[in-house]
Amino acid sequence: FILKPAELTPSTAILMMDVLQELGLPAGVANLVTGAGSAVGPALSAHRDVDMVSFTGGLATGRVIAAAAAGTVKKVALELGGKNPNVIFADADFDAAVDNALNGAFVHSGQVCSAGARLVVEESIAEAFVDELVRRARLIRLGGPFDENAETGPLISAAHLAKVDAYVQAGIAEGARLRCGGRKATSQDGKDLEAGHFYLPTILDRVTGSMSVAREEAFGPTLTVETFRTEAQAVAIGNDTDYGLAGAVWTRDAGRAQRVA
Repeated sequence: FILKPAELTPSTAILMMDVLQELGLPAGVANLVTGAGSAVGPALSAHRDVDMVSFTGGLATGRVIAAAAAGTVKKVALELGGKNPNVIFADADFDAAVDNALNGAFVHSGQVCSAGARLVVEESIAEAFVDELVRRARLIRLGGPFDENAETGPLISAAHLAKVDAYVQAGIAEGARLRCGGRKATSQDGKDLEAGHFYLPTILDRVTGSMSVAREEAFGPTLTVETFRTEAQAVAIGNDTDYGLAGAVWTRDAGRAQRVA
């Protein structure tokens, strides 16, 4: 196999290859190619000696890879991001749902394809639920990879931070209400974060399905909040997306959980 890591994050792949070599894996079994995806990706995808391509990343790049692989009719496995609904019913275990909504949105600063970036919460508990999420989100400790007290880290680049912030500002301009975050973090509890690409955990409520921040993948520490009154509305909101990667349902009613899932 040939492993091609993202050009901004090659270190773990290089370390893994070192470990495989130390363990005695025969030469040529595990192969590493680094470099810009725009150059390496099409070459690997179109090559006659490559039997299968598996890609995890963005939709636009996935389309390019699928097209390049079509010429040799090779197998293709694509995992192309998501805009995943986390549906919370009023009868859910409140504390467990808050814990997991927080983790689902903000682990790795939201740079997770299956992140629960869309909170879809029953109207009767929405105010209390979001208030608690905001309180907890403000307590998340930011820091680099060697900070043992950090709970989440920076965004991958300055360009990506600008992209995430653009989605947040667009949401505010379209009528969403900023509850917390919404800007680059420069310091926290006396810790200087200016040199890193840290973005504060951000929650936007009063979001509608037509807003770009609700429809497009920001891939950052952003959580949008939409509300519903009926099970049918929850399903409709959850399905109102071009993505279909993941989702979650929180309720004590097993029948409802199965239906909605």
